[in-house]
Amino acid sequence: MKRVAGHRDHGTGILLRNLCNDRIGRFGFIFHQSSPLSGQSHGEWSWFRSLGAIGLASLVSGCSGELSALDPAGPSAASIADLWWVMLWGSCALFALVLGLFLAAWFVPDFGRRLPPDRWIVWGGLALPLPVLIALTLYAFNQGEFLLKGATKDTEDVLEVRATGRMWEWDFSYPTLPGSVAEPGVLHIPAGRTIEIVAESEDVIHSFWVPRLGGKIDAVPGHANRLRIRADKPGRYGGICSEYCGTGHAGMRFEVRAHDEDGFVRAVSAETSE
Repeated sequence: MKRVAGHRDHGTGILLRNLCNDRIGRFGFIFHQSSPLSGQSHGEWSWFRSLGAIGLASLVSGCSGELSALDPAGPSAASIADLWWVMLWGSCALFALVLGLFLAAWFVPDFGRRLPPDRWIVWGGLALPLPVLIALTLYAFNQGEFLLKGATKDTEDVLEVRATGRMWEWDFSYPTLPGSVAEPGVLHIPAGRTIEIVAESEDVIHSFWVPRLGGKIDAVPGHANRLRIRADKPGRYGGICSEYCGTGHAGMRFEVRAHDEDGFVRAVSAETSE
């Protein structure tokens, strides 16, 4: 048997080219013949478009609501939402970059063939995405420092609130306001003032989270963790336990009521007088 010469149009080149063409043709045949979208009538296409519109509306609706971290009502939550959006668009930029290179290499004749594989790895795998990743990391560190400081430069006028979690409810108290007691499941705070939450637990690990006002912090038995939140204006904000803690976890919710200064004093005093 004669060996096939090592010409660029013979040998393994022909085999690989034939395999590639066969796979592409097979994929096109399957997509053309078996696609659920092929051969659809106008009415069925309308059904698919309606389904897509409903899906898009569902995604958009998830950006709002009392438990949406993308609908911030305070500086801490706004910082977290900004970080989420920056990370999202940064990842989209990286994805578009990689996808663009892939499509160019696939469809544009002789694209990048002059570059050896090691340069593709260095420039395509390191040099191009690295600046984006470094920028995202620095921005995340900066936002983290901002959150650790309570998302405010004013560190003196801070109200301390103790949040105690137990299966399956939250209790709140105000150590710096003698005689004041908050009702179970309701946290009263003054709007426009930084609140330092001291989270504790009496049984298992819980997690304190008010999505529209700030981040989350674990309530660990025998240990106190601290988190700062603030509401820009009076209103009601939903809070949940974000750490699975047993069969009643889904119902372990609470409410934050932000008042003006006088309203806050009246709310706490009303609880005390009952």
